[in-house]
Amino acid sequence: MLSKQIQVKGILAKFLEQGIKILLIKECEKISNIKIDIISSSFQIIKGEIQRISIIAEDINYKYLLFDQIELDANQVKINFKYRNKELDFKNNLKINFKISLSEKSLKKILFSNNWNWIKILISKEILNGNKLEDIKIKNSKLFIKASKEKKTNNQEEKVNIFPESGKIHLKNETNKNSIQIPMEDKVSINNISIEDNLVLISGTSFISF
Repeated sequence: MLSKQIQVKGILAKFLEQGIKILLIKECEKISNIKIDIISSSFQIIKGEIQRISIIAEDINYKYLLFDQIELDANQVKINFKYRNKELDFKNNLKINFKISLSEKSLKKILFSNNWNWIKILISKEILNGNKLEDIKIKNSKLFIKASKEKKTNNQEEKVNIFPESGKIHLKNETNKNSIQIPMEDKVSINNISIEDNLVLISGTSFISF
């Protein structure tokens, strides 16, 4: 009897993982190496409850935001899982804990893309005294920006501090002391930002509705 319960739990968890994977692929332009861990008993799954979901994925393109890696964690998830046709819906707005990793390459692609070019323009206006942002680098766990004025590139890189404040991402030019808050949706709250191993690591919480 116990062996049968374990087998049923394994089958349900496998279907759920596949359903969540399909949702992630649908939401993202690109996503790779998806690993999903569902912690819940077979009885809870049948009732439409998942105690905990942990997700790790790499090489993500979500609405043209590029992440090298992302870790997601959600607790007490309510689901509507149709076993026969393997359809999965979430009943409640998910509160997730997240941690994202961005490399120098990802930051450049985001800032110089057509979709997010407005952020580059905003940074140029607010913390670079109107000078055009030409390049961004991560060196020795620090962020540097190179700007140009009137088609002349300033070879001197300016150190920029990135930090969380009031749940938002802030940038501060350490040379001229100008700072800016990056516009974000209210449902996203940033808890911590650090730079390690040439990666910008951002963690926080967000509400997601499906």
